[in-house]
Amino acid sequence: MTDPSTPPPTGRADAPGRPANSPENPWPVRSIAVKVAQWIDRLGSVWVEGQITQINLRPGARTAFLVLRDPAADMSLSLTCESDLLRASAAPLQEGSRVVVYGKLSYFTGRGTISLRVTEIRPVGIGELLARIERLKALLAAEGLFDPRLKRPIPFLPKAIGLITGRASAAERDVLTVAQGRWPAVRFEVRNTAVQGPTAVPQILEALAELDRDPEVEVIVLARGGGSVEDLLPFSDETLCRAIVAATTPIVSAIGHEPDNPIADYVADLRAATPTDAAKRIVPDAAAELALVRELRDRSAAALRGWVDREARALTQVRSRPVLAEPLRLLDQRYDEAERLRTAARRAVDQIVTTQSTATRHLREKLTAVGPAATLARGYAVVQRVSGKERHVIRTVADSPPGTQLRIRVADGAVSAAALGSQSLTTDRPPQKESPDERR
Repeated sequence: MTDPSTPPPTGRADAPGRPANSPENPWPVRSIAVKVAQWIDRLGSVWVEGQITQINLRPGARTAFLVLRDPAADMSLSLTCESDLLRASAAPLQEGSRVVVYGKLSYFTGRGTISLRVTEIRPVGIGELLARIERLKALLAAEGLFDPRLKRPIPFLPKAIGLITGRASAAERDVLTVAQGRWPAVRFEVRNTAVQGPTAVPQILEALAELDRDPEVEVIVLARGGGSVEDLLPFSDETLCRAIVAATTPIVSAIGHEPDNPIADYVADLRAATPTDAAKRIVPDAAAELALVRELRDRSAAALRGWVDREARALTQVRSRPVLAEPLRLLDQRYDEAERLRTAARRAVDQIVTTQSTATRHLREKLTAVGPAATLARGYAVVQRVSGKERHVIRTVADSPPGTQLRIRVADGAVSAAALGSQSLTTDRPPQKESPDERR
């Protein structure tokens, strides 16, 4: 089935053999009117909910004319019905009544208007309204919109307070009078809107958005006096509740009296029992604050005097102690102890130096007795063969043939000589090779 809301292509021919729609072949008004009527007729019968804002029921007329408005948006729909249908309603219908109607849309080609022809009207009773409010409350609670962690703090002394309330209402008078009596310099940005009926929610939303954009406004108050469930119904509207949560400015709900609890009380940052209570909770009392300042100043002065007295007593006690009465006594005691420790340390160092000096002397004497210098001092010599820069110790006569350059080391120096000849003490002893360790 074709969607009745979908317009036809502009180039489609109106009928077989007829030229396509174009600037050269436009459709007449009657064709458009008939097509619109056909499309709307495809919608069929529907159930619609809203609030009655206007009833036109003339005496003797068979047809009644009504206007049904959406409670959360600035939209309305014209209704027509039999006069007997209004008269036979179980509950009297009046402007502001919440109803559910059943009917079929009709497009009047002569005037180009749309109307819903109603064949059944059901007033929404108090019980059903309360049930819907409870269902909406459960839904918003499940989404976490009642979470205390989302509540924004109310400033101590706002620059400006936004007030949304009815024009010349008791709620407006209570808030302004109480707030100005508590703090005369308080400043308000008042927005008067409808606070009940089908136009309340759109107007409140507009005022709320305007005040939320104002940088001077630091808190917004929704205020209204008490009323019936139907009167307070706009403050349980889902659109308004979500707008309160989305606002960046803290919002105070002061709707009705203490027993009244619209859903706006749960999503607002602060719930006040009455408009008067809201003024008391957002505006500090100047007289009470001045009295508190005086009290705190007196308490601070008393605390300061007490602290000075305690410190003076402590200073007197410290000054009377022996360490301050005779400050050099402790230094004298420490000086004697330091002298004793220094004498003991010097004695210990001298003893260690003497012991180590004696041990060093003994070791030196031992090394001298067993060293080569002592052997040379007893008349021995070390004879070396000189070959260029190399020197080799001569161990046998075979190591020094005649003409060999010799170096003879004695106790106090060395003598250069040359071998004139050799004489062997044993003829059968083989010559020994010089080890690498004996070369110098």
